[in-house]
Amino acid sequence: MRRWARHGLWFVCLTAAAFALPLPTPLEKLQRGLIALKQDKDHVFVSWRLLGSDPAYAAFNLYRSNGDAAPVKLNPAPLSGPTCYTDAHPGEGALRYFVRPVLAGTEYDASDAFLLAADAPARPYLEIPLQCPPDGVTPKGESYSYTANDGSVGDADGDGAYEYFVKWTPTNAKDNSQRGVTGNVYLDAYRLDGTRLWRIDLGRNIRAGAHYTQFIVFDFDGDGRAELACKTADGTVDGTGKVIGDDAADHRNPAGYILRGPEFLTIFNGLTGAAIDTVPYLPSRHPDTTAPTPEQLQQVWGDGYGNRMDRYLAGAACLDGKSASLIMCRGYYTRTCLAAWDLHEGKLVKRWFFDSAAGPESNRAYAGQGDHTLTIADVDGDGRDEIVYGAMTIDDDGRGLYSTRLQHGDALHVSDLDPTRPGLESFSPHEDSKTNGHIGASFRDARTGEVLWTTPADFDVGRGVAFDIDPRYPGAECWASNSAKLYNAKGKVVADKHPRSTNFAVWWDGDLQRELLDRTSITKWNWADSTETRLLTAEDCASNNGTKSNPVLSGDILGDWREEVIFRTADNSALRIYSTTIPTPYRLVTLLHDRQYRFALAWQNVAYNQPPHPSFDLTSKFPKAAR
Repeated sequence: MRRWARHGLWFVCLTAAAFALPLPTPLEKLQRGLIALKQDKDHVFVSWRLLGSDPAYAAFNLYRSNGDAAPVKLNPAPLSGPTCYTDAHPGEGALRYFVRPVLAGTEYDASDAFLLAADAPARPYLEIPLQCPPDGVTPKGESYSYTANDGSVGDADGDGAYEYFVKWTPTNAKDNSQRGVTGNVYLDAYRLDGTRLWRIDLGRNIRAGAHYTQFIVFDFDGDGRAELACKTADGTVDGTGKVIGDDAADHRNPAGYILRGPEFLTIFNGLTGAAIDTVPYLPSRHPDTTAPTPEQLQQVWGDGYGNRMDRYLAGAACLDGKSASLIMCRGYYTRTCLAAWDLHEGKLVKRWFFDSAAGPESNRAYAGQGDHTLTIADVDGDGRDEIVYGAMTIDDDGRGLYSTRLQHGDALHVSDLDPTRPGLESFSPHEDSKTNGHIGASFRDARTGEVLWTTPADFDVGRGVAFDIDPRYPGAECWASNSAKLYNAKGKVVADKHPRSTNFAVWWDGDLQRELLDRTSITKWNWADSTETRLLTAEDCASNNGTKSNPVLSGDILGDWREEVIFRTADNSALRIYSTTIPTPYRLVTLLHDRQYRFALAWQNVAYNQPPHPSFDLTSKFPKAAR
């Protein structure tokens, strides 16, 4: 058997051209991610990744072994189409599957194998056992327990397979506007087989809640192994048991808020959980003191109790066209700050800092324009990423690119939403419609911020999404909670009723349109009669974050280009990775090798979770696909 250089420039450029994808920089070294799931006792569905570094004409041979028997090739001719296969009548015993790439008639090295146990049930998911933290009691004697919350993925050991990262949230977690002491937040890392690698305790001086505890997993130093970064404080304990800061310090006030004391940014080793470097968090609560008064906080942030000050966002971005930088943010209702950091020789080095309250006078237009989420995307096509921060966008060099002045919103979607016009577009609802010109939702040019069309409102529009769910129209369909109507990418009404959910979406059933993900179910939008068909119900599972009802994580994590959904079980004993067992006629490079999409998996856990979007429109890659 032969090898080829999976990350050679020639192969990457060839594949990028063949599939009209952007050059995947930085490119993770990924295994095939092969997965095998029983459909029933006589059929096993197998799928694997087509990598961004594969030649466009790469084919595959699929092998199966039963127990200790020698592997048998299942396909009479190399599989040059979709990277999935239904194995009929696989036989008895444990089943072991792997693929070998075939290039110009030569077979190359085998992928890592997937073992399907002899007693594996017919079900569309894998299960990762979890170790739930023990219950706790607040200083006032109030009891609380833990639920598995938001997650992430990253290759912590450099073997090309993902590890799984999960945040444990106490049941007394609080929104910033709510008083009360919370339990500690924990971060865990697990292998797919359930082995726990480490646990980080963020400590008593990091408050629990969706707006406080953003964590980003990515390979920031380019060594092929992922790190984890998050805000820390006195008493944070890393994965090796080492304490950051003063372990005895307790900066909580009687209302449960943490308005004084040092604040840190720490980056951890993804494999061991050890703290690599810790620096002061930027910006601090107040430029002059670590113990600001309520009056000082009011002056800087707009309130004196921490509601606006402690609104955090985070992400990973390729700011130089070559490597990943960490983006850590603070504020969006009033003052808005973003800091970019590089990990260099084990040290966090500041690349740039943007502050709407400082710098040139033009920065003032960026105050109050942030959303409860962000998106990382190369909106101007220069090979370097921008930070789309709601109604404003920051350029790769840390300077303001534009501010639309449409103000804050709860959701944000950026992609090639309208493939009939050049570049990317963005769609989002807006909370402050009474003061932004009565605009409830807007569809914009992501490069310039130009508003292309809007829908009206005079109230807080809390939900809005943009997904391709109707094959009759190019690009995404859009809907928001200020209207019952469904719009196409040109702003034309295409149905008088939109789907019931305004939440997540996944590519699931094999066509090029997305399905709808809400709570613990996936449904198909029937565009002909505006109804929905249930495709999946995740029994005994639960969604996260109250009315947000999002999964632990969703994205193209395993198998072919379709997306997986990770739910927690209702008893918090496990994560379940649901994967489709429906064949597809389409062959696509894994979405993970689209840079915008991969970074979206890194920031998906941030604040109000949003689904990932690639930088391209899938249907544009298949001109003959029916619309």
